[in-house]
Amino acid sequence: MVKHARPLSPHLTIYKPQLTSVLSILHRISGFVLFLGGIALGLWLLALASGPEVYGRLQLHMQSWYGENLLILLLFALLYHLCNGIRHLCWDAGLGFSLPAVYRSGAAVLAATLVLGVLYLLLFYSGAARA
Repeated sequence: MVKHARPLSPHLTIYKPQLTSVLSILHRISGFVLFLGGIALGLWLLALASGPEVYGRLQLHMQSWYGENLLILLLFALLYHLCNGIRHLCWDAGLGFSLPAVYRSGAAVLAATLVLGVLYLLLFYSGAARA
């Protein structure tokens, strides 16, 4: 059987990244991070049900620098996925399909994610959001 040279489909090394493609990839990545966060939440609940020793060991990790950074990553993934999901709901309603509107809404999603994340972290670290 003779192998024929097949044309390669365009891929990331050929196309220049555009805001729309980057936001689409980020939406998928944030969804996966949230999936992992759901697993972590399940493990946290399992540790909570397993008693104070197991829960205390987990809390040591969660309160370390890497645990807090993972929680901050999870926060920004949640906020981005939420804001971009609202953008997709607007598209489902038939709103914002023009190219300028798509770029404006993409920039708005990034700005809203950043502003909401920073506001929450400021509230949390100031003690206002701690119960």
